Amino acid sequence: MKPVSEYLPLAGMAGFIILVQVLALTMAAPMEAQGMQAFEDTSSVWNVVWYIVVILVFTAFILFIIKSNKKYVLHAVILFAVVATMYYVLIAFIDTGPNLVLQPDLIINVPSLILTLTLAALLYKFPEWYVIDVTGILVGAGASAIFGISFEVLPTIIFLILLAVYDIISVYKTKHMIALAEGVMELHVPILFVVPKRKDYSFVKQDFSGKKDDGEEEERGAFFMGLGDAVMPTILVVSANVFLPVAYPDLPLMFGSVVLPAFLAAIGTLIGYAVLMVVVMGGKPQAGLPFLNTGAILGYVAGCLIAGISVIPAMPVV
Repeated sequence: MKPVSEYLPLAGMAGFIILVQVLALTMAAPMEAQGMQAFEDTSSVWNVVWYIVVILVFTAFILFIIKSNKKYVLHAVILFAVVATMYYVLIAFIDTGPNLVLQPDLIINVPSLILTLTLAALLYKFPEWYVIDVTGILVGAGASAIFGISFEVLPTIIFLILLAVYDIISVYKTKHMIALAEGVMELHVPILFVVPKRKDYSFVKQDFSGKKDDGEEEERGAFFMGLGDAVMPTILVVSANVFLPVAYPDLPLMFGSVVLPAFLAAIGTLIGYAVLMVVVMGGKPQAGLPFLNTGAILGYVAGCLIAGISVIPAMPVV
């Protein structure tokens, strides 16, 4: 039997998922109030189709850049996307007050801008694992909140199912997702979570070639989990918590602000994660979304059934 310490990094990754969920639920209301929805029509399934196309195109772009050995371009693109997301995340947390300057299609919040630039500088100059993780939590929570307030429940469920299928194909069939992950890890950007296996681990010094000087396989000193594995199921958690109270105003709240289906979607995600970790301990890369998204959807459905409401709510016409 393995010592308990062997399982602590796995518990740490579960903690990252929980943090992303809690922060995303916290940010959803202020982001919605500030009109940060990605789509105007939150009920349209075509939004899902559009975003799936964006994912495919961006994936192809990343693979092309990796094969072209022009990773500096990819590094710049990813850092820009991360910094932009962080900025809007921090706006949701920091009191706007007199620090907010509104211009056409532009929001300037001075404290948020300063913090964003500070984190950006750390990412560029000192992308150690704890900097990556802190930034990843902020970016993951922000992305989950933005898409959670942008997709109603039906589009969200369709989105999660399509992504789970895509994850299966890209990991087990084409295997391009594995190549993409290995190529991106070398850039030290916050699109994954890093949990060290030992105290002296350095993400900056990690050799991702997988080989020691003598040619033997090098054991990685940390566990890695893609940021999307925390973000995608959390979109359903946020969507359920934002849109179900509109369809069912009398729906009881847990912890003062979370509806039961959203809470059980979060619990289902963690159960899916636990099953995934049992499979991952076999030593081979695994597609995470089939486990995580399925757990979130089943938890959501269970919550709706217990609450006595429709799984696909009819939203009132405004």
